[in-house]
Amino acid sequence: MDEIADLRHLAMSGSVIAVRVTPRASRDAVVEAGGAIALRVTAPPADGAANAAARRLLAQALGVAPSRLTLVSGASARAKRFRLD
Repeated sequence: MDEIADLRHLAMSGSVIAVRVTPRASRDAVVEAGGAIALRVTAPPADGAANAAARRLLAQALGVAPSRLTLVSGASARAKRFRLD
């Protein structure tokens, strides 16, 4: 079973959400601790698979459609920022 933190309190249009992504995790998870958001995805970091998985997982935690999230920085880094449109 996936561990998904409830992040709906952050779902404000125009907000930028900073996350740290760990690819190739044993299971998908969203953890919020001390104001930091960690995403663990099972997808590998190749061909943008981990970015797409992180986007879907973050959207699920926020309670919004994945199409509303845009990756604004960190395409090839673990530290990423997504904008909610």
